[in-house]
Amino acid sequence: MALSMTEPTGTASQAGLDHDAIVIGAGMSGMYQLIRLRQLGLRVRVFEAGTGVGGTWYWNRYPGARFDSESYSYGYSFDPELLQDWSWSEHFAPQPETLRYLNHVADKYDLRRDIQFEARVASAHYQDATRSWTVTLEDGSRHSSRFLITAIGVLSAPTLPRIEGIDSFQGQSWHTARWPKEGVDFTGKRVAVIGTGATGVQTIQEVAKTAGHLTVFQRTPNWCAPLHNRPITEEEQRQIKASYPEIFRRCQETFSCFLHTADPRGTFEVTKEEREAFYEQLYASPGFGIWVGNFKDMLTDRAANKEISDFAARKIRERVKDPKVAEMLIPTNHGFGTRRLPLETRYYEVYNQPNVLLVDSKATPIERITPTGIRTSAAEYEFDIIIYATGFDALTGAFDRIDLRGADGLRLKEAWAGGARTFMGMMVEGFPNMLMLLGPHTALGNIPRSIEYNVDWVTALLRHMQAKGLTRVAARPEAVRAWTEHVMSCAEGLLTFEVDSWMTGVNRNVEGKQTRTVARYAGSAPAYRAWCDEVAGGGYRELVLD
Repeated sequence: MALSMTEPTGTASQAGLDHDAIVIGAGMSGMYQLIRLRQLGLRVRVFEAGTGVGGTWYWNRYPGARFDSESYSYGYSFDPELLQDWSWSEHFAPQPETLRYLNHVADKYDLRRDIQFEARVASAHYQDATRSWTVTLEDGSRHSSRFLITAIGVLSAPTLPRIEGIDSFQGQSWHTARWPKEGVDFTGKRVAVIGTGATGVQTIQEVAKTAGHLTVFQRTPNWCAPLHNRPITEEEQRQIKASYPEIFRRCQETFSCFLHTADPRGTFEVTKEEREAFYEQLYASPGFGIWVGNFKDMLTDRAANKEISDFAARKIRERVKDPKVAEMLIPTNHGFGTRRLPLETRYYEVYNQPNVLLVDSKATPIERITPTGIRTSAAEYEFDIIIYATGFDALTGAFDRIDLRGADGLRLKEAWAGGARTFMGMMVEGFPNMLMLLGPHTALGNIPRSIEYNVDWVTALLRHMQAKGLTRVAARPEAVRAWTEHVMSCAEGLLTFEVDSWMTGVNRNVEGKQTRTVARYAGSAPAYRAWCDEVAGGGYRELVLD
């Protein structure tokens, strides 16, 4: 193994604490943070609600779940040996393969000995007197540590729709993020899918292959683009493994850490013919190029956005045979790319099948779930299976579900009542020694690239504190204010922030989240890293270290 590991030599026992650090979550960020904290010699415990590692890829087992980042740009990059001993089978890997990969990582670095599974965190309270955190699990057990590190993900708190009668249904039903491990057989079954976001799109195109009849309840259509996935050939595999340094260098350079970045031209700097040819090229290319590799003004100029929206609408009309159904699938309340863009494989063709029905649940709202199915304002439908592809309480939702209290008993949910306020998305004013790996206001995009940077930044901070004999770190109020103002300024002029979506903090299924907020950092990943690097390079002046 290329990485050296250090046996725990932390100061937890001398301080009367159980651990030096507690990490919440054993997904990609929690696993990597465990590796790095071990290298510091710290005594670490990871608490994971599931029965295995994987986070997102453990919980989301629904049919069709897969990457929309290129596989070889998504995995960990920290160990050259790991890069060479794992081979991705497809350009966009399916969930089962990704989970196998993460279990391989857990085996390779012997991570499970420091992870407690089936351990859901109920509360975490900062103790002013001891400068430590007390973490209580749902089973009532209590654990103390100097540092609390949250690795709970931006899309990890599933939400069900606020519809009466959900518990009355006598058939089978699941939220996509709580899918049964044994899988589901749809053959000959009457199936309903509620929701047509990214998860719904992936689920629908798979379920339609075998279901006896599929009814899709769509409230808001989303723009989608083809994924163009295919197997990786042996020659491509050799090229990928030889090119990893260049692949990850490219990810470091781009706006959102994908292999794609915006075209330097404006939409109207080229002729109509050139523009159409460019759109066709992007539409025929794999991955997120049509979203993050489009003309530079696509998400800031209304006229430019209308051009690509009109192009995408024409594609839907070409692919869906029934003109009425095609129009139902074309968004009218937001432009192309202003919400998270689902990537699909023959999704639109599903609606050409005689066993598939699309229901507009805005025109004919769902009134209730009945024991035998779903009743709308216009009709009653009977089903054997109901699938809730209704998404997540994003960005802050996983934090809201834990009773998190900082100094003087300050509740995090109250501190964020008017919208999240953070320092670089990794720290919160009034919550000493709490570090967030994927908190609101961190750079998102190709998530593992953000994860590795944030984990390494947190690790460097803790190494600095070790060297100086420091036991407490807190964000200065003026630093939180400056970063939050910067996040707000990055959102100015973006069409994305004029649209209701999880990226603007809106979730109609969650109380108190009906008003748009700047819920995510909209600047570039290189700019985010530059800010964080400047803080570290300047000796952490923005933090109170003692």
